[in-house]
Amino acid sequence: MRRTAGLTSFVAAVAMAWGALAAPAGHPILQVGLAPGLSAPTGGRLLVFAQPIAAAQAKAKNGELPPVDLDPFDGVGSAVAATEVARVAPGEVLDIDLDGVTFPQAFSHLPPGEYAMQAVLDVNHDYNYAGRGAGDLVSPVTRMRLPLDSAAALTLSKALPARDPWTRLPGVKAGDAEGMAALRAHVAPIAFTSPALSAFWGRPIAMLGWVLTPPGYEPGAKATYPTVYVTSGFGGNFAGLLRPASTTYAAMAAHQAPPMIWVFLDHSSPVGTHEFADGVNNGPWGRALTQELIPDLERHYRMDARVSSRFVTGHSSGGWATLWLQTRYPKVFGGAWATAPDPSDFHDFTGVDIYAPHANVYRKPDGSAWPLVRDHGQVVASLEQFVRMEEALGDYGGQFRAFDWVFSPKGPDGRPLPMFNRATGDVDPAVVAYWRDHYDIAHRLAASWPALKPDLDGKIRVAVGTADTFYLDGAAHRLQGVLDGLGAKSRFQFIPDRTHLDLYKIGDDDRALLNVFAWEMYAVARPGSRPPAAGN
Repeated sequence: MRRTAGLTSFVAAVAMAWGALAAPAGHPILQVGLAPGLSAPTGGRLLVFAQPIAAAQAKAKNGELPPVDLDPFDGVGSAVAATEVARVAPGEVLDIDLDGVTFPQAFSHLPPGEYAMQAVLDVNHDYNYAGRGAGDLVSPVTRMRLPLDSAAALTLSKALPARDPWTRLPGVKAGDAEGMAALRAHVAPIAFTSPALSAFWGRPIAMLGWVLTPPGYEPGAKATYPTVYVTSGFGGNFAGLLRPASTTYAAMAAHQAPPMIWVFLDHSSPVGTHEFADGVNNGPWGRALTQELIPDLERHYRMDARVSSRFVTGHSSGGWATLWLQTRYPKVFGGAWATAPDPSDFHDFTGVDIYAPHANVYRKPDGSAWPLVRDHGQVVASLEQFVRMEEALGDYGGQFRAFDWVFSPKGPDGRPLPMFNRATGDVDPAVVAYWRDHYDIAHRLAASWPALKPDLDGKIRVAVGTADTFYLDGAAHRLQGVLDGLGAKSRFQFIPDRTHLDLYKIGDDDRALLNVFAWEMYAVARPGSRPPAAGN
């Protein structure tokens, strides 16, 4: 993941040398050292995690405590303390204030007792998006008591290696060398340097992803195939996209899905996701995809380049990108299949009407908390909890910071203006007005339907669970209402009791709905085609 020059300079400006400021009296201080054996000085965001020992032991395997991480939704009382490190050299020992930047509370307020603790130096500032990864430094998981003993210390002793994305793919059985060879023959990486994005950033910018060709595809043959462009959900990246490519190939090989070319697009960025939206902060990603990458792919692969054979699909943040690409570029794509999309009508932004007078994303008018995460009927976490967790983990890559980078105007400091105040939750009406005019999909459809209808009518298909984990069914209902009010042809499916995580499941098949979608796309591209009868 690349970091922009602006982000690099910002981190350098706000990072402070260790010891420059003393912690307030009475705050617990933990020493964290960088092992002498590590090769070079580095920097990043230092994170110290603590989990009650009983919760850690419940996840232990063969008596070994697992890595300690933060999940504010598991109810086990985990916590994190964080600070920026400008530079630390091997052999140096640092002090971290465990009552400084923390979530969900200062360590001195945690119940006394024994904890599993671990330090992580997030060198790429991408923990909010991807968690710990290649190059990050970690300490061993260590049992400690809180309040801290004066001799307590952790040592960053290991640099995490890069993982081979080809290992443990779900579409290939373990040890199936023939199956792995077949998959490798049909998957190719994309690393396309975009002229438009490179001009925007003033340096080469590559668009990444994977092209999957169907069984039986031969480069020199004449037959062409419909093409599906897949936008990943939040947290997806280049390496992780091999997993859906693997399961999709297996589905085509088993004739559960029709023969098509699939393009799995990486829309991760140093600040979260760009979602293929053209914007003042991330650059012209939609234009680069539709005017540069797609034509290039169609020159090199046997893709049916007709609009009626070019589709887009995605889940969650990828679902929003799917709707955005279809509505912004209706002459390019022949249909959008969006699942559990991020809010497409900002009157319901995960439940909050951000257009309401004096809107606040933390508190309802009656003062109660806006929920963000649920498990069916039970509220698991509030929006404020989620945002405060992101703020502790770092300034980049979190879901709500990513929304600002995609939707907001640029501020005086060159960074996007926040849609809401992170301390109070108060919404900025001027920023919201910009969001509405540029990225509220329902608003765009209502305002421009006569011009959009000839190329867009009948091309929108949305599926979401009635128990969506992040309350995304609310915005989908609003989008459907707008389209129905316009007399537009669309198809919305609200699947009873399905959540954000099990939406595709039908019976015992965890991805069956995707196969249904694939056959629907194929029927548009190849009228008269039908999926095989069950059991064939």
